Amino acid sequence: MADTYDLIIIGGGPAGLAASIYGGRAKLKTLLINKGTVGGLVNTTREIVNYPGYLQISGADLMLDFKKHAENFGVEFLRDEVVSTDFAQENKAITTKKGKEFAAKAVIIACGSEPRLLNIPGEKRLQGSGVAYCATCDAEFFEGEDVVVIGSGDQAIEEGMYITKFANTVTAIVLHDEGSLDCNKVSAERAFKNEKMHFIWNSTVEEVLGEDSVKGVKIKNIKTGGFSELVCQGVFFFVGMVPSTHFLKASGVKMDKRGYIPVNDLMETNLEGVYAVGDNRIKYLRQVVSAAGDGATAAVAAERYIEEVDAFNEDVLQSDRMVLLVFFNAFVNESLEFCTLLEEANREQADRYKIEKVDMATKKNLSQKYGIEKVPSVVLLNEGKEIKRLDCSLDKERLKAQLG
Repeated sequence: MADTYDLIIIGGGPAGLAASIYGGRAKLKTLLINKGTVGGLVNTTREIVNYPGYLQISGADLMLDFKKHAENFGVEFLRDEVVSTDFAQENKAITTKKGKEFAAKAVIIACGSEPRLLNIPGEKRLQGSGVAYCATCDAEFFEGEDVVVIGSGDQAIEEGMYITKFANTVTAIVLHDEGSLDCNKVSAERAFKNEKMHFIWNSTVEEVLGEDSVKGVKIKNIKTGGFSELVCQGVFFFVGMVPSTHFLKASGVKMDKRGYIPVNDLMETNLEGVYAVGDNRIKYLRQVVSAAGDGATAAVAAERYIEEVDAFNEDVLQSDRMVLLVFFNAFVNESLEFCTLLEEANREQADRYKIEKVDMATKKNLSQKYGIEKVPSVVLLNEGKEIKRLDCSLDKERLKAQLG
């Protein structure tokens, strides 16, 4: 039997932690599943100076505060990896790498993103032996040594300048013509003024050299086609991030070609009761504060969704009266006219049935559950079981005859 929760959060970065705080605060039985250390990539940030209320704090300490806050509200934590999901039913199913099975009324996807790999020769083989992806994590290991940075965006240049605090030299390998970087102008100007920062233009790294540790890189000039080698002891890759959403490929959750999840203002995905927050969703700003805001929004939306589901189960499926379940579309006039007509016809028969309206635009799961393909549609239920379906005619007398 699967362990059942009101809310399950997949991912323990700032978005997932914030969602768990709001879930626990709302008295929802909440579980957060995270495959690594709670806090995610924020744990690698040595200094945060722009999170409200903290003049200066490390990422790891801030995430520890988030976790303590969530635990104070009774949130449960599990260190495991989600490998498969089934979001087709009202109770969403989740299976982990360790074989544990869970069910939840609502799920928040907060699995974040991870560094993009170039997959060039030597990159994977020398990971942890000179190849790195996080300056704040590993820069100090290259004290007095020569380091290569691959990339020219904000992350590459800003992290490269951080590495200069430790390294002898930092050389950025840049695809573009001399003087052209992809980062913001302020960072570019600072980098050009930094005596330890060097640049090799119109070039790419073809191979990381070395047997047991990094000894250098093989560089190709994309204009001349010529090759050269540069001696170094470390190579930092800053060529972008990719969302950690590979486990969702068969889930039915809509994603763009890169794997990022589109959501609306409530953080809702295309699946009812499933939300996406933080760095794995399509968004403008990827910061701790914006991730926390995502998590709060999704948790509040999930709370209200769960309340609606529980109310439907109680008011409709467990009703001691027969229920007319009316599927309509608020933007279709015929739907609205029919709803009015049905209410009048039912009143004339002393309110024989309880009428429950379902807007197909917002209750897609219910529409699928009852196989509704057009509006208006009416399903007659008795003790939660379907008795029949009405012919949704706008003829009032015909409708009354069906109700009789």
